[in-house]
Amino acid sequence: MNLRILLVVNSEWYFWSHRLSLAKALRDAGCDVVVVAAVERGYDESIVAEGLRFIPLRLQRRSMAPHWELASIWELFHLYQRERPDLVHHVTIKPVLYGSIAAKAARIPLVINAIPGLGYMFLGSGWHGRLRQQMALAAYRVALSGQQTRVIFQNPDDRALFVSRSVVPINRTVLIRGSGVDVSQFVPSPEQAGLPIVLLASRLLWDKGVGELVEASRHLKKDGIACRVVLVGVPDPGNPKAIPVSLLEHWQAEGVVEWWGLRNDMPEVLKASSIVVLPSYREGIPKILLEAAAAGRPIVTTDTPGCREVVCHGENGLLVPPYDSKALAQALQRLLQDPVLRAQMGMRSRTIATSEFSKAQIIKETLSVYSELLRERWPQSSQITRE
Repeated sequence: MNLRILLVVNSEWYFWSHRLSLAKALRDAGCDVVVVAAVERGYDESIVAEGLRFIPLRLQRRSMAPHWELASIWELFHLYQRERPDLVHHVTIKPVLYGSIAAKAARIPLVINAIPGLGYMFLGSGWHGRLRQQMALAAYRVALSGQQTRVIFQNPDDRALFVSRSVVPINRTVLIRGSGVDVSQFVPSPEQAGLPIVLLASRLLWDKGVGELVEASRHLKKDGIACRVVLVGVPDPGNPKAIPVSLLEHWQAEGVVEWWGLRNDMPEVLKASSIVVLPSYREGIPKILLEAAAAGRPIVTTDTPGCREVVCHGENGLLVPPYDSKALAQALQRLLQDPVLRAQMGMRSRTIATSEFSKAQIIKETLSVYSELLRERWPQSSQITRE
């Protein structure tokens, strides 16, 4: 079958970073692949250069204004009516919620919803936090209904939450751990000479534990532990938890961290690192931890959903409680003072990456979800396979 598949993502840079390989695999299997996303960093031209059709989306990631949200659903509905895809694959929160509603209205035959993480809506405590979670779950319950759909979760905690709250039945869920890592691009290398570098590479959000890392860096300096703490990335203006640029510049001027900004050469950045750290509050499966593991680096991260999927405590890294800068500093100090342990954990990281998280394996698992849905809808259809 010459299938038309729409990949709908919140932003074109996220698609480029996390889903390009999947789109290319679908294209190579003979599918007509259309990428739909908001344009934030100018990757739309690069997507088109890969032989994929691109449609810009006027999605406001940060907005919660009702008229913008309804406009997004209306835009997707008209897009689906015009394109008439055989299958729509939504990725990230707003495309899943709004795209699913639009797909029902446009009577799209097959829908896959990928939830790479639950986001800040599921963080926080108190009645505000509980109310926010209840509202989010109710919205997902409406969006994810329907028999010929699948919901892909990246970690078992998120999947269990949605199943236990009767958001989606377990038989329509799939666990695929992350978007994979290219183990031929990210390869182990010896530590470079000089002070050890503790690297955090991500969107610079409070929810990533950046504040805790800054405090941990202060603890390390106070205790005379020599290292360089480096932040790689930029604040995400579409996220309400973005860290102000002025504060990042202040931290750098203080000397507590180095801020390297946005980098597009992550294999080289990881070669310069000694330890990769991500004190995040909750994740799907963090791409940077997969890249760090493939690059043979020890990891310090939090014992939270998503993060603990990549790290076996004491084997390829250390797990610490979230929100705890002192425990984070202690874990970093242990590794900074033991280069032999760092090397041993780095070797184990590489083994985990190649055996469990390779991009080829993740794409194969994802294409099998497509094939299963296609057989349910059109029993005589051929499978999507990757040669």
